[in-house]
Amino acid sequence: MIKNSKPTRPDSLNNVSELSDRAQSLLKSLVEKYIDDGQPVGSQALSKNSDLELSSASIRNVLADLEAKGLVQSPHTSAGRVPTDLGYRFFVDSLVTVNPVNKSQAVDIYNQIRMDANANNIVASATDVLSEITQLTSVVMLPRRKHTQLRKIEFLPLSQNRVLAIIVVNECEVENRILNTSRDHSADELQKVANYLNSMFAGTDVKTVRQQLVTEMKIAREEVNDFMVTLVDVADQLFPDNLSASELQPDELLVAGKTNLVSFQEMADTEKLKQLFEVFKQKQTILEVLDQCLLASRMQIYIGGESGRQELDDCSIITTPYEVNGELLGVLGVIGPMRMKYQKVIPVVDITAKILGSALEFKK
Repeated sequence: MIKNSKPTRPDSLNNVSELSDRAQSLLKSLVEKYIDDGQPVGSQALSKNSDLELSSASIRNVLADLEAKGLVQSPHTSAGRVPTDLGYRFFVDSLVTVNPVNKSQAVDIYNQIRMDANANNIVASATDVLSEITQLTSVVMLPRRKHTQLRKIEFLPLSQNRVLAIIVVNECEVENRILNTSRDHSADELQKVANYLNSMFAGTDVKTVRQQLVTEMKIAREEVNDFMVTLVDVADQLFPDNLSASELQPDELLVAGKTNLVSFQEMADTEKLKQLFEVFKQKQTILEVLDQCLLASRMQIYIGGESGRQELDDCSIITTPYEVNGELLGVLGVIGPMRMKYQKVIPVVDITAKILGSALEFKK
C-alpha cells in the first residue's frame, strides 16, 4: 500500500570488492547484533546468530577479511568487532531489508499529526511525531515554495525612523521585518501605504510585485506627494531589485527530541553532545545538509563523515523531501547514532513525509 523510497547516498562506496554470500551474511549478522547490543561482536556470538554452520575459526577468517576490506574494526579493549562507517554503508546499501510500515502504524502516525492547525503547526506536529516514534532527533524544514503569494501587509511605526512590517504570505505564514526609513512616518501614512499595497498586490507572487510596483510608481510619478514618498521609502526595502521568494519566506528548521541522543552510549561524550546541540541551535549546518536532499529530490542517507560536516561525523542522517502536487516544499529526517535501526527508521521517515505532504495539500 505504501511504496518505500529507495534510499540513496551522495557518494559511491569506496572500492570494496564483491563479498561472498558467506561474508555478507556474517557482516549482516554482526551489524544487526551490534545495533541491538552496542557491544563488540565476537566469533562465538556470530556462530550462534548466523544462519551459516561455520566453526569459530572459519568465522574468524571471514572477520579478518572483512577487517582488511575496512568494513569492520577491532576496538583496542575487545577481541570482538564493530562496523566501520563503510561497513554501515554496505549494510544499508546491500544488506538491510526495508519494508513499508503497516497500515495500522501509518494510520497511527496520521492521527498524531495535528491536521486542524495551520501549515507551520502541522509541520511542527510532524516533527514531534517523528521524534517520538523513532526515539531519535527529528529535523524538519518548514515549507519553502518556489512561488510565494503575498496575502497582506501591515505596518507599525517604531522609534528612530524604523517601521515594523508584518507580512503574510501563502496561506497564513507570517514574517515580521524591521525597516529603516529615511524619516519617521505616522501611523496614518503607513496605513495608506498598506491599504494601497494590499489592494494592488494581494494574491500576487512576490517575484512579480517589484516589477508591477515600479510600473505603478512610474505612472503616478507626477503625483510626488507625502504618500508617494512613504511608499517609495517602504517599498524599496520590502521589494528590492534582487528580491526572491525565500526573502519573504525564510528557511526555518524545526528540531525535536534532542535529548533522545543522550540514551545512546556512543553519544554520551559531553563535549561531543555540546557541539552537536550547538549545531541544532545554530541550524545552518543542518539546513545545508537538508538542502542536499532537496536538490537530490529523493531520500538521502548520510553515515558518519558522508555529510561533510565534522560535527556530524559520529551520526547517521536519514532525510527525505515532502511535496504537494509534485512541488517539493521541504525536507524532513532524523539524526542519531550510526547504530540506529535502519530497517525500522527508513520507512517511518518515508511515510511521515508522505503524510505531511497530504496534510499540507489539504490545507491549500
